[in-house]
Amino acid sequence: MNLRYDTFYIGGEWIRPATDRSITPINASTEEPLGLVPEGTEADIDRAVAAARAAVDDPSGWSNWEPARRAEVMDRLADAIDRRAADFVERVSAQNGMPVAVARQLETGYPSAVLRYYAALARELTTAETRPGLLGGSIEVRKVPVGVVAAIVPWNFPQALTMFKIAPAMATGCTLVVKPSPETVLDAYLLAEAVEDAGVPAGVINIVPAGRETGAYLVAHPAVDKVAFTGSTAAGRAIAETCGRLLRPVTLELGGKSAAIVLDDADLDLTKIGEGLFGATLLNNGQTCFLGTRVLAPRSRYGEVVDAFTAFAGSLTVGDAGDPATHVGPMATARQRERVESYIAKGRSEGARLTTGGGRPDGLERGWYVQPTVFADVDNNAVIAQEEIFGPVLSLIPYDDVDDAVRLANDSEFGLGGTVWTSDPERGRAVAHRVHTGTIGVNRYIPDPAAPFGGVKASGLGRELGPEGLTGYQQTQTVYL
Repeated sequence: MNLRYDTFYIGGEWIRPATDRSITPINASTEEPLGLVPEGTEADIDRAVAAARAAVDDPSGWSNWEPARRAEVMDRLADAIDRRAADFVERVSAQNGMPVAVARQLETGYPSAVLRYYAALARELTTAETRPGLLGGSIEVRKVPVGVVAAIVPWNFPQALTMFKIAPAMATGCTLVVKPSPETVLDAYLLAEAVEDAGVPAGVINIVPAGRETGAYLVAHPAVDKVAFTGSTAAGRAIAETCGRLLRPVTLELGGKSAAIVLDDADLDLTKIGEGLFGATLLNNGQTCFLGTRVLAPRSRYGEVVDAFTAFAGSLTVGDAGDPATHVGPMATARQRERVESYIAKGRSEGARLTTGGGRPDGLERGWYVQPTVFADVDNNAVIAQEEIFGPVLSLIPYDDVDDAVRLANDSEFGLGGTVWTSDPERGRAVAHRVHTGTIGVNRYIPDPAAPFGGVKASGLGRELGPEGLTGYQQTQTVYL
């Protein structure tokens, strides 16, 4: 793959960049360059925001269309994305190391499903209601588009997380400036081509790949009305500070260190739970914010749980992300592998017991690989139990009873995901209700487009997906009649 671009998609046109700065995406499995794209600067952001501003302010434009008319465009965009499914899989997998088997599920069909879901909601969208006033007269309550949205997207699920922002924004009549991560830019160009192919009106979606400093400029831009960000908690705090000072609405989907609570009646037969367990604990090479990387196990079955997770992690095939047989691919960058390896070293130094993994796999000399790793006998206060590693590393923590398990689960600065594993779903539901987290599953976990997704505590502010995801892209106006 050697893909080269020399323009940005701004205002419905392919625009030359303001400078000759560039980004070279790298194949995570081979460490080879994949192409070259321009790197956005403040001047490029200015042009993109101006295009989005013009589109949202047009009295006869996108924001003033009937929602059902916007839904037709959204459906066309979903179709255009689906026509490029194979290319999306190839580009995402090559750039961030996501195994193609995962990319086929979550980076193609899933984003277009989110888009179609919000298109359906748009067709039913009520933008105004009239109610009697308590002091006489009538009151009209209108839901209007918030305006220009700065959408800042990470590298781990670039298309799915982009669509978490684009779909509700389009449904409500907003326009966007999308800033992809420098690590995953080639799929962003494919999205821009789909936007053009679908006939999305000029200025509704503008895409400018750029680095962190340019992203900070976008967040603080005076013509931006809302920020939607997915990424690290540290970056989210900085964005929140900027938006707080500007009194600018912001949605933040940040980090996690979720608990997977194994109850004493859980079925540990990997032939039955293996697929669900993988999706809840090690999906996308562990580079997933909601994963249950703190596994809480009852002392009465602790040895059995350790053996099951050790066998599970050790059975996974590690290899090139482009190989359909691969379960765990490389880390997205050399810097990310260094981070994961530093946490593995910390786990060893803290006295945790390594049961499998802990190094680099044999026979893979190129690519940023780390073996799936399991630590047993981990204290919940240990660094590897409290900090987000963002790699294929699990910490197994013993608990005494259910109350102790809930206490440990809640003893975290994060609160994004989680799971409860049990043979009794109603018992699992009761335990799930006690965990202080934005989302949690019983014997499975996957963010469903119909359900609100987001976290509490240091895992973020606001919600994406579900009907609730629309509210972050609307303002309320009251008219006294």
